[in-house]
Amino acid sequence: MTAIDPADLPEENIETRAVRLEKLYRVIGRCDPWLRAVGLGWLTPIWRALAGDNPRGQLGEIWRLAVVPVLSISAFLGLWAAFAPMVQTSLGAIPGPAQVWQQVGILHADAVAEGAKEAEFYAAQEAKNAEAIAEGKPDDVKTRPYLGKPTYAAQIFTSIKTVFLGFLIGTAIAVPLGILCGLSVTANAAINPLVQIFKPVSPLAWLPIVTMVVSATMVNSDIPKSFIVSAVTVTLCSMWPTLINTALGVASIDKDLVNVGRVLKLSLWTRLTKLVLPSALPLIFTGMRLSLGVGWMVLIAAEMLAQNPGLGKFVWDEFQNGSQDSLARIMVAVLTIGLIGFALDRLMFALQTLFTFSNNR
Repeated sequence: MTAIDPADLPEENIETRAVRLEKLYRVIGRCDPWLRAVGLGWLTPIWRALAGDNPRGQLGEIWRLAVVPVLSISAFLGLWAAFAPMVQTSLGAIPGPAQVWQQVGILHADAVAEGAKEAEFYAAQEAKNAEAIAEGKPDDVKTRPYLGKPTYAAQIFTSIKTVFLGFLIGTAIAVPLGILCGLSVTANAAINPLVQIFKPVSPLAWLPIVTMVVSATMVNSDIPKSFIVSAVTVTLCSMWPTLINTALGVASIDKDLVNVGRVLKLSLWTRLTKLVLPSALPLIFTGMRLSLGVGWMVLIAAEMLAQNPGLGKFVWDEFQNGSQDSLARIMVAVLTIGLIGFALDRLMFALQTLFTFSNNR
């Protein structure tokens, strides 16, 4: 089949095609910031090349954004597989990618089996309660929660829930304090020394204090104390980047905007919502991204010591278990922690793009 020369086409067909391509390029341009925000920026040059937008010119972007990362990951996996058997530990050789992937399948199978046990437990309990009601013995009707072993997916969910609680509490404290520090030199002089003192404190130092305070104040609480301890520890260690960046963002707003607010005699609330926050929002989101990353790192250590049933406790239990598969399972947890951390950062960057119209990487 011979190629059609655009010059041989009727003029109206060429114009229609040009309009269609222009609309397509416009759609690609709108989608590109969001694809980059979620870590899929490599799709844009592929899309442009398929649409006919300088295919040869897009090859360089496809190489840089898609091929190079794939080659890098492949090289890492190859080096891991080659050198892991050479490192011997008390539990045997370091597991390679194949052994780690095998444990992923085993953990999934364990989760499926645990789910079947839970369903069987509740079915038996429901049948027993129905029998008691049929026999006219309502006092024998009892509802008990399933207390089986938490699955790996459940531990992941617990960790994510814990880090978000700590992050939200920290943000609710840090943003108002940061705004106050940015607006008032006196407030900044009062709060800054405390920030510099408490910012470097390790979560391992905060944890005993938080544990004693939570144990003393939450005597009859239905919420597990280990969950609160881990969340509060995350708050105390992760709030500082948000506070510092918020103060910097508020203090760096254009002085002309401040003067306009004074000339128009705007109320404090109007100045905050219409002038201060919109100008400082990019730096506030940068601080929140940093805080969420710090909180996710802190969480694992907090869960290990507080015995909160999340990924930290999973790693600690496998370390204490000392079985032949423990190293591989710990490495599964390490990769899971890294992937979730990447996903959380992309989530915060997507929110930053949504609210600040930032197209920066």
